[in-house]
Amino acid sequence: MEKGYWEKIAPSYETEIFDVLKNDTSGKIVKAILSFAGPKKSVIDIGCAVGKWMPVLAPVFGKVHAIDISNNNLKIAAKKYPQYTNITYERVDMSASRLLPHTRIATKNNLVPVNRSKIKNYDSAICINAILTSSLKKRNLFFKHMASFIKKGGDLVLVVPSLESKLFSHIIANKFNVDNAKKDKAPNGKRAISQIRFIKDGVTDIDDVPTKHFLKEELDLLLSLAGFTVEKIEKINYKWSTEFHKPPNWLKNPEPWDWMVKATKK
Repeated sequence: MEKGYWEKIAPSYETEIFDVLKNDTSGKIVKAILSFAGPKKSVIDIGCAVGKWMPVLAPVFGKVHAIDISNNNLKIAAKKYPQYTNITYERVDMSASRLLPHTRIATKNNLVPVNRSKIKNYDSAICINAILTSSLKKRNLFFKHMASFIKKGGDLVLVVPSLESKLFSHIIANKFNVDNAKKDKAPNGKRAISQIRFIKDGVTDIDDVPTKHFLKEELDLLLSLAGFTVEKIEKINYKWSTEFHKPPNWLKNPEPWDWMVKATKK
């Protein structure tokens, strides 16, 4: 999932990309964010896309900084929420070898050149299904940069796709032939070799796009290595209709899920 992919999909983002906020009917993510929000606090939304979380963040934080790899996503977000005057926008490639020392931050009315060394770290951060790249190198850089944005003692809410859930869904589909899974053609040749290599790294397709999924224990380790103390990891459950076109009526629990992590910067 490179920059070009997100620039291209931006105009249809609302219909093409899974809406975590809408489908988290438990409200666990919002509750976690509200637990550390405050009118004098700042928050950075890392991988904000078209700004779905702005209506959650802007009313409860004094300052919201929204970053994304896609200029088109940022333009859409800024256009959607002109009523929030406490939001700034910036294009950032979280998988770059190093963050550019000079950047431009968009406010409501203008584009301001900024020296990155002058930017203060944020009290808190959210990152909702943004660490998706199939590249291990780029994921490592993403975690490194994410930590660099947050103050010592600052809070993080991270949501990522669950590898356990993905494999569980595959098992259900194959065992009970959900959505005619048994008619799916097995990959062969180079594609088969590629998928074997990917799955060993937790990468499996979503709509034919190789996408990183995470194990619970993997998340705990990665965040610890990146300089965080993990407070809790829990499931964000979704309806089976988000996974299958025609889920069987008897298919209830356990439901498919993402992992949500609440952590603090060491």
